[in-house]
Amino acid sequence: MSLGFVPTAEPVSRLIEELHRLPGIGPKTAQRLAYFLLRAPEEQARALAEAIVNVKEKIVLCSACQNITEADPCLVCQDERRDRAKICVVEKPLDVLALERTRNYDGLYHVLHGVLSPMEGVGPGDLKIGELLARLRDGSVKEVILATNPNLEGEATAMYLSRLVTPLGVKVTRLARGLPFGSDLEYADQMTLTRALEGRQEI
Repeated sequence: MSLGFVPTAEPVSRLIEELHRLPGIGPKTAQRLAYFLLRAPEEQARALAEAIVNVKEKIVLCSACQNITEADPCLVCQDERRDRAKICVVEKPLDVLALERTRNYDGLYHVLHGVLSPMEGVGPGDLKIGELLARLRDGSVKEVILATNPNLEGEATAMYLSRLVTPLGVKVTRLARGLPFGSDLEYADQMTLTRALEGRQEI
């Protein structure tokens, strides 16, 4: 008599479980990926495993901007051609890539690694806010551009940062409303991001 399921070998079950932990990967996608890797040539599976281990062993946070990097400081912070009087504050490393693709921003960055979200237990101490304020203390930064995502958490984070940064005598601007409310920076097209940068407003 059938029990209605096919038992899965423990290594496959574990792989499915680990893949399912990844963001955006549901149980069925995790199963498909696991069975794809099972059928893939051994060298392909090993290459993937090595790439994952490599990124955990070699990638660090830039001591200045908190972006992910292999060298500290990162290439952007090392670049003497960048305008050091401007810091663009973003939520995550992917946002740096999105803004760099526009080729219209020549300043520095600061990555918060998240946004304020009381519902999820994320407070100011969980973000790289202290590191940002430390960068502003010597007076060389004249403008902080708040490029958090245009959603409730991003807006709340921007307002919180504005209240901390403005008393330091630094101009605080926000990306213009070329970005639709509720969307993520990393998914915006280059023209939209360019216009948002150019039309940023003081807050």
